[in-house]
Amino acid sequence: MTTIEDDDDRDSNASSVILAFLLGGLTGAAVALLYAPRSGQETRDLLSERMRETADRGRELKEQAVGRGRALVNDATNYVERQKQELESRKERFSAAVEAGRQAYREEKQKENV
Repeated sequence: MTTIEDDDDRDSNASSVILAFLLGGLTGAAVALLYAPRSGQETRDLLSERMRETADRGRELKEQAVGRGRALVNDATNYVERQKQELESRKERFSAAVEAGRQAYREEKQKENV
């Protein structure tokens, strides 16, 4: 039978492995840049180009996220409006039913008094 502590240890071990993998990848990328068969200027140009590409991609993703967010807000607004209209319709029907019940009561009361 496993305990919560065993599960926490497994999660911690998995996190450690993932972190070690990421750090190893970053270290390898840094070493590759340092030992690349390019001049310093070429390396700087390459890094600058990659940073511009990354910035452009980030802007594209931001625009997509904003667009999706706006669409979700519009959908939610439309849903709320439909629900308001439905609630108002039900309220009107309920009020009409209550009024019809009152009128029927009054009519029966008048029949008894006559």
